[in-house]
Amino acid sequence: MNADEADLAVALDPAPVAGTLPGLVPGLGPDGRPRRDAPLVAVTGVTGYVGGRLVPELLAAGYRVRAVARGPHRLRDRPWYDDVETARADAADLPAIRAALTGVDVAYYLIHSLGTGSTFEARDRHTARVFAQAAREAGVRRIVYLGGLTPAGEELSPHLASRAEVGEILLASGVPTTVLRAAVILGSGSASFEMMRYLTERLPAMTVPRWVENRIQPIAVRDVLRYLVGSAAMPTHVNRGFDIGGPEVLTYRQMMQRYAAAAGLRRRLIVGVGVLTPRLSSLWVSLVTPVPAGLARPLVASLVHEVVCDEHDIADLVPDPPGGLVGFDLAVRLALQRVHEAAVTTRWSSAALPGAPSDPLPSDPDWAGGSLYVDARRVQVDASPAALWRVIEAVGGDRGWYSWPFVWRVRGLADRLVGGPGLRRGRRDPHRLLVDDAVDFWRVEELVPGRLLRLRAEMRLPGLAWLELSVEPADSPTGGDDPWTSPPTVFAQRALFHPRGLAGHAYWWAVAPFHGLVFGGMQRNVAHAACTAERARTDGRAGGGTGSVGP
Repeated sequence: MNADEADLAVALDPAPVAGTLPGLVPGLGPDGRPRRDAPLVAVTGVTGYVGGRLVPELLAAGYRVRAVARGPHRLRDRPWYDDVETARADAADLPAIRAALTGVDVAYYLIHSLGTGSTFEARDRHTARVFAQAAREAGVRRIVYLGGLTPAGEELSPHLASRAEVGEILLASGVPTTVLRAAVILGSGSASFEMMRYLTERLPAMTVPRWVENRIQPIAVRDVLRYLVGSAAMPTHVNRGFDIGGPEVLTYRQMMQRYAAAAGLRRRLIVGVGVLTPRLSSLWVSLVTPVPAGLARPLVASLVHEVVCDEHDIADLVPDPPGGLVGFDLAVRLALQRVHEAAVTTRWSSAALPGAPSDPLPSDPDWAGGSLYVDARRVQVDASPAALWRVIEAVGGDRGWYSWPFVWRVRGLADRLVGGPGLRRGRRDPHRLLVDDAVDFWRVEELVPGRLLRLRAEMRLPGLAWLELSVEPADSPTGGDDPWTSPPTVFAQRALFHPRGLAGHAYWWAVAPFHGLVFGGMQRNVAHAACTAERARTDGRAGGGTGSVGP
């Protein structure tokens, strides 16, 4: 094993970052769990990219954790769910967030309104002020906030200006606050990394804006997590911001070329032009990458600035790890390895798309909340429930939707053109789903393993929509087999739509004639894939279906 392979092997080791923070973290008790008297930390933004990764690191460091979310039920499939407290609160609701922060020693503020439209600055400002007041009134000992690295003396992009303003609000809260300012975060699933990855992989030659020559100091997500965990133990007198960055300063052009080399791609031809404005650049990025325009626009606008650390004072309080901070090449190789192994724990799409519907499916069959259109289909499948479920749980992403791939692609493109996520978000894991996972332009609302998958649409629609796929036992022809382990099985499928206004009703009746083609084809092909998998199993061969089975 050469030195690079050894570095990658060490980096792939899932050892918690607390192992490099001796003396700064409480440590675990004799039973391998946080002690009862350990400090209690609250984490907001826990359904997002950084928050979802921070929780297990804090637990491993010996902290007790309270996960704060508007819908704590969305966390139930996380592997750490049973090890944390949960609190239901919107950070902009003063009574609710104050109650959620009561008894908390350290509160992590990992909330921002990136990509929510023209009012995001006012929303960020209001939420930060409410959170600051709640933390002060609840007696929180420290606030830790992850913001953006900003250049001095420049007119900032709206996104960076808002992140800086939030930091100032929290620093003025009366609660000692640590503000960590980072530029591009390198890690499997981060929006900045995915944008760079797809631009580089899909475009061997490209014309790019002049901002590709601006200098950036990227940082590996593992080092961001390490600084976040270490910040919980800062002395009471510390109330300030810290620049955090990796060991290298690169231009965006250099980052793309270094990414190509790390990914085993040919050197890219990159030609800078001066006519691409941030708005045009963001539209171009949204067409080439999975990142929708609403999210790409503030990211691109931020790249107009050079973002390089002016100081490294954080090392006085959270010393650098023994082997140093993770370099760019190793961070990229590590991220790619996670992607290839389907070991991406959180992604930029882990948090719901701003503006996307979040209303749960009405459970009352005689729902009085208005019209609820339903397209319901059932078919008996000559496969075991387990074989059918494996096909259902793997829908979407690279596997597709089992009917009319061209029609799904056109629908996805149309959604992206009006600001929706389209199909390019894909899946976090190709085989397994968790509640709240994004699956193309759907999000998992309910998951009962082996029984039910309910997807809530996040595409742009004049109403709310769900797609429900379920497995039901059928009467066994032998009468003696367990219906939950033996064929046949019933595959039940429902598409539901709650229209909003006249446009919603018109939309349903306009697309209803195509349901037989799209959803009927999907049902037939899912059933066929499950039967194929069942035959392969009974023949002693490993097998499974794919989404490319006919229309």
